Amino acid sequence: MSVTSNTPLKFLLDLALWGSAALLAYAFRQPGLVRLGIPMSVWGYLLLSVLVMAMLEGRYGLHRQTWRRVGVLDLNMLARAVALATLVMFALGFVLQTWLQLPRSVPVLAGVLGFLLMGGARLVARRTSERVRLQATPLRQRVLIVGAGEAGSLIAREMQRHPEAGLDPIGFLDDQPGKVRQRVVGLPVFGRVEELVEVAQREGAQEILIAVPSAAGEFVRRVVDLARDAGLRYRIIPGVFEILSGDVNINQIRDVNLEDLLRRPPVHLNTAEIAGYLCGRVVLVTGAGGSIGSEIVRQIVSFAPEMVLLFGRGENSIFGIQQELLRRWPDIKQVGLIGDVRDEARLRAVFEQYRPEVVFHAAAHKHVPLMEETPSEAILNNVVGTQNVVELCLEYGVTRLVNISTDKAVNPTSVMGASKRIAEMVVSAGAARARETQAFVSVRFGNVLGSRGSVVPTFMAQIRAGGPITVTHPDMVRYFMTIPEAARLVLQAGGLAENGKVYVLNMGDPVKIADLAHDVIRLSGAQNVDVVYSGIRPGEKLYEELLTSGEGIDATTHSEIFSAKLDAVAPEFIASRLHTLRAYALHNDAEAIRRELRRLIPENKFGSIR
Repeated sequence: MSVTSNTPLKFLLDLALWGSAALLAYAFRQPGLVRLGIPMSVWGYLLLSVLVMAMLEGRYGLHRQTWRRVGVLDLNMLARAVALATLVMFALGFVLQTWLQLPRSVPVLAGVLGFLLMGGARLVARRTSERVRLQATPLRQRVLIVGAGEAGSLIAREMQRHPEAGLDPIGFLDDQPGKVRQRVVGLPVFGRVEELVEVAQREGAQEILIAVPSAAGEFVRRVVDLARDAGLRYRIIPGVFEILSGDVNINQIRDVNLEDLLRRPPVHLNTAEIAGYLCGRVVLVTGAGGSIGSEIVRQIVSFAPEMVLLFGRGENSIFGIQQELLRRWPDIKQVGLIGDVRDEARLRAVFEQYRPEVVFHAAAHKHVPLMEETPSEAILNNVVGTQNVVELCLEYGVTRLVNISTDKAVNPTSVMGASKRIAEMVVSAGAARARETQAFVSVRFGNVLGSRGSVVPTFMAQIRAGGPITVTHPDMVRYFMTIPEAARLVLQAGGLAENGKVYVLNMGDPVKIADLAHDVIRLSGAQNVDVVYSGIRPGEKLYEELLTSGEGIDATTHSEIFSAKLDAVAPEFIASRLHTLRAYALHNDAEAIRRELRRLIPENKFGSIR
């Protein structure tokens, strides 16, 4: 067993070093001390000093420190113990001056020497341990780190401390002029990011690590392209939201994915505003097993609700999110509820039993081509289901209803888009009937990366099948968000709580689906996979919009959320038309449904639909 892992031996070694420091301080102050013999007064001082340090050693737990992993916090604790011991010995020396005959400078000098000896022993132990592990891992990848900021320096230290991971940091690249040619954690900052290919070849780099958690997708793309030009593997540490719960470490290094290439600068949330309407509340999420619904649940639980009600049709999906909550947030009370928003009686039973105070309505059919074939299902689920939720929220005094909408609801050319536009109108009509203490809002956003049935999983499935990747049109563009980003902004929109508003999330710039397909091919490492064009499907548009032709936008208190200026909706008109629309849906009359949608939505573009 090594000294550094044996607590009693470390205790005795610390005391020996501390006593040696006191003796050295005397010898420095009185050089002839050793030659003439050490007097009893000096032995008395040494004994007192060691006894004081023994008590402080136990008080601060210095002997329990892991010397092989010693860090700044450990040395800070040692410094506090040494400082207190120095003050005590200085006071004792003053009180017992007649007996000890103590030069006033000895306690101070002994404290400085003691810290150097005890701290030095720890650093030597750590360095020796690292050297042994380094020798045991002779083959290590030479890693060039992009980003010499906090995350980059942390990950470099992690690599230095854990050579067994097989990663050897050789230096940094950073675009900040003040960092270029400087040293960070002992490693050089070679130059700017644009010099990546040249520096990598000169320094023999074998891998590029992107260590800028707040980097936008454009920056990540730039680094990936340079790494490809250099013929090197490239990896990344997570985005800023993924690492908020802990320090950056080696286990968080992963391959670059599509979300990294498309991500925008991190969204800053007003957590106080969100916590104000979620903390201690009973929260119902419809469609809680879906991609968006389940992520909303994950975001909600961090704000300490009293209870989360997980409502959805798919028992496997609800069971899955339930088990995740039990594993990761065992203290959060949650209930899984199987049911359909189209079933007003089932919904009423839930409201009656649990009395939700906040409702996130994420249950919906979303696939455009499928809803073109079965428009009755789009109406019954997206419209009638929303109407049921709104009516029960009004009846049971729900303080906040947030309806999840889509950019396809704007100037809709599809039944699915039209059904979501009607759902917005239903929520708006409900808002007109709401009490002063209630707020009913809708939130629009575009395509969500990684959601079930979305474009990226479809592309990956086509690649696994050997290709080709199918894109409907070379000029088709879409807005994209990541699932966590969308969920956070939904929660923030709920915090704004302006009754009757339709909030529009800042989606950044639209992305060409064809470009997305080529990115997926490159990131997957697939060879000889072609992109073919199949033609626009029924109900699809070449580009999506976030506002109708008659809408404008107002700024809100959050920079990433805007408020659409909507025409007022008469509740009586909506109620009468919905009764007719529901009757057509129950009779599966597709043509009558389309005809009624044209009447209800003035800005519709159904003329292009078969």
